[in-house]
Amino acid sequence: MPTTAVQLEAIPFDHERVVMVTGSRSRLPIIVAVHSTVLGQALGGARVWAYPHWTDALADALRLSEGMTFKNAAAGLARGGGKSVIALPLGTSLTDDQKRDAMLDLGDVVEGLGGVYMTAEDVGTSAELMAVVAERTQHVCGLPPEQGGVGEPADATAEGVHASVLATLEALFGSKDVSGRRIVISGLGQVGGRLAKRLAAEGAALTVTDVNLAKKELAESLGATWVDASDALTVEADLFVPCGLGGVLTSQVIADLRVKGVVGAANNQLAAHDGAAELAARGILWAPDFVVNGGGVIYLDMAMRPGADAAAISARVTQIGDVVATIFRDSAAKGITTLEAAEQLAAARLGAA
Repeated sequence: MPTTAVQLEAIPFDHERVVMVTGSRSRLPIIVAVHSTVLGQALGGARVWAYPHWTDALADALRLSEGMTFKNAAAGLARGGGKSVIALPLGTSLTDDQKRDAMLDLGDVVEGLGGVYMTAEDVGTSAELMAVVAERTQHVCGLPPEQGGVGEPADATAEGVHASVLATLEALFGSKDVSGRRIVISGLGQVGGRLAKRLAAEGAALTVTDVNLAKKELAESLGATWVDASDALTVEADLFVPCGLGGVLTSQVIADLRVKGVVGAANNQLAAHDGAAELAARGILWAPDFVVNGGGVIYLDMAMRPGADAAAISARVTQIGDVVATIFRDSAAKGITTLEAAEQLAAARLGAA
């Protein structure tokens, strides 16, 4: 379910800048939302997705860019929050030439912002497509290594999610041991697929799903149980791990969940802010998404620096688990939701800037 489950008029507008143009080549709506540059240049990926209406794409960009502000702050980065969205009509798929045109258009918009925002790959884009963006602007990262870039951040994102899974298991059961734990993963893309492989190797009993039925082959190779996407929301398990698009945790889904914890890579998992309280009321421990999935931006930020050290980057990404554990403790000690605890952490870093 996309993050556009929330209507545009329901989203508070506190963004520094939002640009929306019709691409001169692609003729597609190109949206760049810069939520905050308080901590530094805004950093956030470029998403290509199909929407019922351009206002849905704008709502997605607004929510995602705000999420990036909190993500980068919670990760301790000197980066602000922004996001790009290229909106496709429903049922549309782009040819290679059309993708190239869209990326060139995106590069023009990013360049026109004068350096306040740096883009990167996200859903529907790739390191190779970021190389096309780089033909029009220097404010892009995550290019292929063979072109002087640092590559896609999916490995780091998956590593951070894994560390968060361990922290959640420890908070719930007193142990980080994955073996025998029943875990449901919804979404087997670049991050979910990597995570599934690692958890399967560690002995987890996996139930998986994806809207792409071709992912059944991966499920079979891992010995995982495959279910339909809607059925994944009611499987009895220890953890539910959303790794697709956001907005999945609606009030109805929260009421139907049969798990003890939720921790995953998807952005904007809560369909509404009060979903955190609804989860807490049901005794379901939720690891805030913008903390859990911060490994990718940590990797991009650190890998771009001169003399970047792979071991240091990995150690920093793994520390996401420690941050998640701290949020759980703060939540319990203060009697607030885990979302409020995570927001307070991010707000403290923003306020100290």
